[in-house]
Parts: sequence; C-alpha cells; structure tokens
Amino acid sequence: MYYVSKRMEIAGCHRLTLSYDSKCCNLHGHNWIVTVYCKSRELNAEGMVVDFKHIKDKIHGYLDHGNFNELLPFNPTAENIAAWICSQVEHCYRVDIEESENNKVSYVKDED
Repeated sequence: MYYVSKRMEIAGCHRLTLSYDSKCCNLHGHNWIVTVYCKSRELNAEGMVVDFKHIKDKIHGYLDHGNFNELLPFNPTAENIAAWICSQVEHCYRVDIEESENNKVSYVKDED
C-alpha cells in the first residue's frame, strides 16, 4: 500500500447557520491548515498515487481566498468541509483541518 499526504494553507471566510447564538454566525475568516491523505495499492501510469499538484489545484485553487458560503452547497462547518474535500480527491481516505490553533477536525472515509 502506498500512502501520500499533502498539507496546504487555505485562506477563506465563512459564516455558519446554527440553531443557537454564536459569533460564528457572522462572516469571519481563518487560515485553514488542510492535510489530505491518499492511499492506493497501485501506482498510476506516472508512478504516483496522485500528483500533489492535482490535490493543490483541486482544493487550494478552488477555495483559497474565497467565501465558502458561496463556493460550497452546504453549511460550511469544518466537519462538512473535510468530508467534501475527501470526496473531491481521488484515493483520498482522510482529511484533517485545523481551523485555528485549538480547533481541529478529522474526517476518515469508511471502507465498506
């Protein structure tokens, strides 16, 4: 099994739709630290699991300096963003997001 990971920083803003009062309901931004983990038993024709550039282009290129409420079709919580990123990258099985120094989430895809 081959494992690769790509770490990137994404600047972006969002506001959350919540059922309770929170400052997070106001538009605010973060410098998100995103780590994408991929694995595969076989390498592609180029000898890679997935090209690091393709991961960066697909995720960083789309989200960086954007308003996540406009770019994503769901309530942009860190948890929802992690699951979405995982669905966007071939061979991705895990995504870690650090929204701020003490706020981190992980999404791990079920292997059914």
